[in-house]
Amino acid sequence: MARRAVVTGASSGIGEAVVRVLRATGWEVVGVARRAERLAALDEEVGSASFAADLTNEADVAALAEHLAASGPVHALVHIAGGARGADRVEDGDPDDWRWMFEVNVMSAQLVTAALLPLLRRAAAVDGHADTLYVTSTAARTAYAGGGGYNAAKAGEALLAGALRLELNGEPIRVTEIAPGMVRTEEFTLNRLGGDRSRAEQVYEGVEAPLTAEDVADVIAYALNAPGHVNLDLIVMRPVAQSAQHLLARGPLRVRS
Repeated sequence: MARRAVVTGASSGIGEAVVRVLRATGWEVVGVARRAERLAALDEEVGSASFAADLTNEADVAALAEHLAASGPVHALVHIAGGARGADRVEDGDPDDWRWMFEVNVMSAQLVTAALLPLLRRAAAVDGHADTLYVTSTAARTAYAGGGGYNAAKAGEALLAGALRLELNGEPIRVTEIAPGMVRTEEFTLNRLGGDRSRAEQVYEGVEAPLTAEDVADVIAYALNAPGHVNLDLIVMRPVAQSAQHLLARGPLRVRS
């Protein structure tokens, strides 16, 4: 029987790319997001199975867990749902934006993890191991001006994953964190900047080969497909042009003469 993964944030960006690459490597996949129509189109294309849910809503998460329990085992939770709003200084931050970021990045991770752990334990007992994997950000580890809310939210999610790894010690359930740097996707920066396409394009201007959603998805698939006794605790990945959170090369990469 194929292993089955639940992938959150599956309607676009990294989540959609993960659904595609896991299906290509033989996984059964349940994609989860709020936008049912986009999930349905993805299902039709790659053979995944979708479940529309708002993972900040406890009733939706309970319904997801009930659906999964009735439809088969769950070998992996790949939690990608999240996002950023605003690029204001701390003193100018919109409290509603900060609350939203905490809800979608931290509370969604807690709710879906708590709901699915019994199913992951059941699968691990039969098949040897199970996985939880969280996509955070380099923003979880390095603060930057205008990123306070997102820094705080992603740091919260990263520490949730770290605590979970300690709490699951002795159980055959892996906990992996993937922390990407600059990734160019169709929606992330555009949504963060309130739909201002010009400002969103400026973020990537002159940067040679930012990471893509597919780059991150390939690393996630590698982590999940690694032998069951191997846990990749933390993978930090950046484009070569981004040596650190604050150090970004704009212009062609070239060898110094």
